[in-house]
Formats: sequence, C-alpha cells, structure tokens
Amino acid sequence: MTDDVRNIVLGVIAAGISASLGWIARTYLWKRKLRRKQAFFGLPANSESLLVVNRDAGSTDLAVHRHDVFALLELSALIKDCGANAQVVTQDAAQQGFGERTEFCVGGPGSNRRMAAHMQAMLPGIRVHTDPEPVVDRAAFRIGGERYRMEPGITEYVLLARLTAGQPDQVRPVFLFSGQRAITNQAATRYLARHHTRLARKYGNGTFVLLLKVVNSQAYGPDVVELVADVTRAALAPLPAEPAAERPSHRAG
Repeated sequence: MTDDVRNIVLGVIAAGISASLGWIARTYLWKRKLRRKQAFFGLPANSESLLVVNRDAGSTDLAVHRHDVFALLELSALIKDCGANAQVVTQDAAQQGFGERTEFCVGGPGSNRRMAAHMQAMLPGIRVHTDPEPVVDRAAFRIGGERYRMEPGITEYVLLARLTAGQPDQVRPVFLFSGQRAITNQAATRYLARHHTRLARKYGNGTFVLLLKVVNSQAYGPDVVELVADVTRAALAPLPAEPAAERPSHRAG
C-alpha cells in the first residue's frame, strides 16, 4: 500500500469516526433536551393530557373564540413534541383532580368554570373582576395590593401559571392561561412555547405565576408580549382586605 493510499484510508476512517461521534453527541443532547421538556410539562412519552377550553364570552352559543382555538393549536404542538397525547374537553365537562394528567386550562374565570375553580383553590391572592360594571374595571386583575386594568387593543394582561397543588415533585402539573381577552390567552400560550426552556431552567418543575402584558394587540396580535412581574408569592398568599369602595369585585369563581 502506498503512502497516498494509506493516507486516504486513514482519512476516511477518521472522518467516519468523527461523524459517528458527532451523531452520538447530537442524539444525546437531543434526548436530554427532550427529557427536560417532558419533565417540565409533565408529559412523558405516550402519556395523556387534558386541554380544557372555555366558551366564547361574547357569544350566547356554546362556541369557542377563534383565538382560543389558536391557543389550543399552540399547546397541541407542544404536546406532540413531547410524544404525548391530548384530549380536548369543554370547561364544564372536565372532572378530574390534580395530578392525574397534565392539564392546560385556557380562558378567564368569567368564561371558564374550571379556571375559576383552580384560581379559587390555588391562587387565593388573585381576584378577577367578572362583573360587567363598572366598565373601567371589567376583567381587571387584583394581585396583592396592585390592580391591573385593560385598555382593549392597547394594553391587556394575562396570567401564565404552572401549578403543582402544593406538591413540588408532582409530575402532572396544571398550566393556566387566564387572560382579559381571548387574544391574550393565545399570547400566553405562544409565550410558553417560546420560553419554556428558560422557564424550566429558572423554576425547575415547581410552581410559578407570571403576569404578562400584551402590547397593542389591535396592531400586533398576540406577538408582542412583555413580562410584567413574577407574582408567584402574591398569588399564593391570602388576598389583603380590599377598600370598601372596591368590594363589588368578585374573586375568581
């Protein structure tokens, strides 16, 4: 064998070894990333999850707002990426406890009974004004001592939460997307899809409650979202007594 042939053979062997090692490394990293994603969402391969959808608050029929449909599509893609399955149910048909299956609950407490029950049971520090009057407080959030009112199409708020019912090691969490309008629900699901890696790195597999602001949705739709604050501590603590002038507001539920 000449030196040239030997060098060619050694080069081919080295290239094959390098390619194999690269493929093994990429596969390992991909599987590790997938396992972390599955752990964060509580969705091991072939597991079952629940998508709880609200009704369109602006319709007298049992309809689903188109932005809530888009939100379900965003969540369905996440679930599929984890190799899990999803069942879609309406807010009045979901009857299960915590931890049985990962749950994604979409819609504010005024249009989603399941959301109202979750917030009443697990987020005592949050109150949502579900009455139509006064108009200025419609759908307003009260979190701790702060109140967040919406300007439709300009400034709107949505809560994004991962809850484990007081059990940090619970593998089947509940995710809440509770917005002041349907478009904010979609904005929250899109935010989760884009930032779940960072959220998993910061919070692990524990509970968190984030307040997000959707900016100028009449121009930008659900795409421009800002993180206002991590309100986990305030949301989990009992709500302070409110001034007498504000008592017509109702807690979620």
